[in-house]
Amino acid sequence: MKACLAALCISATLAAWSVRASQDVDKSAKSAKSSVYSEIEKAPEKARAKRNPFEQNPDAVAAGKNLFEQHCAECHGESAPGGKKAPSLRAVEVQSAPPGAVFWILTNGVVRRGMPVWSKLPEPQRWQLVSYIKSLGVASSEAADARWPCTFEVSRELFVHFLLLAQHAISPHHALVWSF
Repeated sequence: MKACLAALCISATLAAWSVRASQDVDKSAKSAKSSVYSEIEKAPEKARAKRNPFEQNPDAVAAGKNLFEQHCAECHGESAPGGKKAPSLRAVEVQSAPPGAVFWILTNGVVRRGMPVWSKLPEPQRWQLVSYIKSLGVASSEAADARWPCTFEVSRELFVHFLLLAQHAISPHHALVWSF
């Protein structure tokens, strides 16, 4: 019983340490990514509170797609995955932002980062763009990252440690060598 309890404590400690280590490694990459999307947070509360008048309107999504292809795809890519010129619009930061904040970015641009000001585009068309952008959803790799911040290597390492500890707790005198 003591051996099982010790194995459980060690496993929990290793799991916590491994998760923390992976977060430290990813912190610099995440902060660089976050800085690209930090402009969304700068949208004033009044702008963030605006509702999309075309929300849940499939015609607005289709019209927004046409506008996106004309004005945005060159930099953001055909399905908005981002690229060298512009960030992904399928990132969690964009998809979870209020529609009013996305509208504010479209209206005011982020000139120092190369995002043009689209205030001359009629307001209904900007809302159609917001409808289309929001309809894209989070890219599948982004969704996986949001659910589990660990890398595969850390997860595999945790699994190996757990197997070794569990095996030792069950039969401390008959150790097996695991290889993955």
